[in-house]
Amino acid sequence: MHAFDVLGDPVRRRILELLADGEQASGAITSIIRAEFSISQPAVSQHLRVLRESGFTTVRAEGARRLYAVAPAALQEVDEWLERFRGFWTQRLDALATELARGKRERRTTHAAEAATSTPTTGDNDNDEEAR
Repeated sequence: MHAFDVLGDPVRRRILELLADGEQASGAITSIIRAEFSISQPAVSQHLRVLRESGFTTVRAEGARRLYAVAPAALQEVDEWLERFRGFWTQRLDALATELARGKRERRTTHAAEAATSTPTTGDNDNDEEAR
């Protein structure tokens, strides 16, 4: 199965998102996925099997529990495939960063100009008078 066929399913993507936070027991994964997607426990097990067999996850036994974790090799392959497309969005992200910096600079300049032309409030002058 091609990596994007595996990742094309929202349940499998969500399982990987859960595993991105660290190793998790199959029971915990199943509880979350069943609640979010309203699917059966066997359906969740099938998704876990697809992820395992396609190399996206690893599983290890700890007593009666099965602990799943992300297998980085499959994600590295996806990342390498996406590399040829990064140029399409990298330039746009760089341009966005430039515009954000320009906007911040303009706001600072405007704020500094306003602060330089503002006058103290009358309350502060009254306190100065009382102090004399």
